[in-house]
Amino acid sequence: MPQLNPLAFSALAILIDAPMHPYEMYQLMLARKEDRVVKVSAGSLYRAVERLARDGLIVESATERMGNRPERTVYTVTEAGRAAFDESLEEMLGRQVNEFPEFPLAVGEAHNLPAERVIELLSTRLDAVRDNIAWHDVAVVRIADKGKPKSVVLNVYYTRAMLIAEADWLAQTIDELRSGALEWPSTTD
Repeated sequence: MPQLNPLAFSALAILIDAPMHPYEMYQLMLARKEDRVVKVSAGSLYRAVERLARDGLIVESATERMGNRPERTVYTVTEAGRAAFDESLEEMLGRQVNEFPEFPLAVGEAHNLPAERVIELLSTRLDAVRDNIAWHDVAVVRIADKGKPKSVVLNVYYTRAMLIAEADWLAQTIDELRSGALEWPSTTD
């Protein structure tokens, strides 16, 4: 079974819901704010769709034309595509993977900067994380207003919980740096 990258996985998920053309898929991803969890551009999505078709995971199901615009090919998921999606989903849900985020690397080397600078940088990050939490809070309200079941938007709740944990850690670390409870090596500029 072909290995699905996150964008291909996301494209298959959309096509499982309904057949559509790549531009429509891209617009739907942006409308759903999936670009917050999957790195996507129109070009990268078109390439992912081409790979999925080449691998037999999706097939052309129709061609549409609207006005003077070029024809658009509509794709649908094959049985092999559904099987690849299910297999990838089960693997992603059940296996813990180190995704090598850069922040833990930076935190591990933060002692190379003066404490005051680290406080400043972590405070900037904390503000951004809190803004992201606020965005997720609004999203949770919109989801509830639309009557969507929590089961189809668990990623929003998960991301919000991870952001809250990060904000708590950042605030605690900043407080410890400011109070001197966190010993910090002296650095020379």
